[in-house]
Amino acid sequence: MAWFCEAQRITISGRIVDKENNEALSFASIGIKGKALGTISNLQGDFDFHIDNNLRNDILVVNMLGYKSFEQPVWSVLTDSLLIRLERANYLLQEVTIKDSLNGGDIMRIALSRMAENYPDQPFLMEGFYRDLKKVADTYISLLEAAVEIYDENYQPPRNKYKLRERVALKQVRRSLGYGSKFTTFFDQGNLLEDLLLHNSIRYRHLSEEDEFLNMLAREKDSYFNNQPVYVISLAQDGMSMFVDKKTFGIIHLEDENISDDFVGKKGGMISKLVKVKRVVDFKSYEGKLYLNYLTVNSQINWYDAKTEVLKFETELQQQLLINAIDSNTKRKINSRQKMKSYGLQFQDDAYDKNFWDNYNVIKESALDKKIILDLEKEESLESQFTDGN
Repeated sequence: MAWFCEAQRITISGRIVDKENNEALSFASIGIKGKALGTISNLQGDFDFHIDNNLRNDILVVNMLGYKSFEQPVWSVLTDSLLIRLERANYLLQEVTIKDSLNGGDIMRIALSRMAENYPDQPFLMEGFYRDLKKVADTYISLLEAAVEIYDENYQPPRNKYKLRERVALKQVRRSLGYGSKFTTFFDQGNLLEDLLLHNSIRYRHLSEEDEFLNMLAREKDSYFNNQPVYVISLAQDGMSMFVDKKTFGIIHLEDENISDDFVGKKGGMISKLVKVKRVVDFKSYEGKLYLNYLTVNSQINWYDAKTEVLKFETELQQQLLINAIDSNTKRKINSRQKMKSYGLQFQDDAYDKNFWDNYNVIKESALDKKIILDLEKEESLESQFTDGN
């Protein structure tokens, strides 16, 4: 069933694909026009979007970089087999692209100078969904998910670019029993959500304004997002691409992939080295400002025998944060008593509430996640583990 109504809630379920080749489109943004509500598609393009029943006459909007936007009334997409086929916007670019002489550095210099105009300048509150997965070799060993609220004063430059400014409150936390595995000690035991938020290089001004950095940026072929043309600039040495709105010069999307062999640490006669970090930071526009939409980071670390340097095993940490809703002018703050603690979220869980999770916007599981589920359910079902783990 594609939708249901319970306690004045409806659920829109569907799949998003490329109109030309029917390939699944992952991380497409799904929302309600003019509302600060949304979710994203999973790796197979599937999504479930839970909204209030009183929005059934509003407009569902689907956006994806390089594609025309999809818009339809909510009531018209309440179907058992919703398939949204997005059309590539390349031909539209030929009509609207204006020849200019701006290079990659010029575009980024303007974008950085307009941060105060394009990002929040007053207190705001976001509701989100956090997930992390830990993997050893080819086996997933643990899963943690959290429903969170995130409060921030504004996007003014922080005094310390590597100290968390946001205040986060945990509404619900659920975890698998894999946290008892001996291998979990080879992962960072601190607050991984805090670490993830610090990867928002726009919020924390990690992008340099120095000419040395700006001169390395190259301009690529323009793209298209939310029915607007965007600049694409890249930094080849860091595998970085950034997408900048042509009208506002707001940075709406950043992705990079850094390959490394840097030393990380020691444990139990072994040393660890960083292999690769892949990151995506995505923003959505609401009331004239850009707010975080989703943030993903995948980190791969290998462990070697300290004496022989023989590879012992590989680890991977997959992290995702999806923003479901935004209060752009909140009067409510998260106080020190409500704020999450600095240690691991697995130690901050409470009683598992199945009904809460059944109606909360999460990144939908897909067939590609079957291996994850099989790995994690070797002892018992995840539903039982969520209950037992609390």
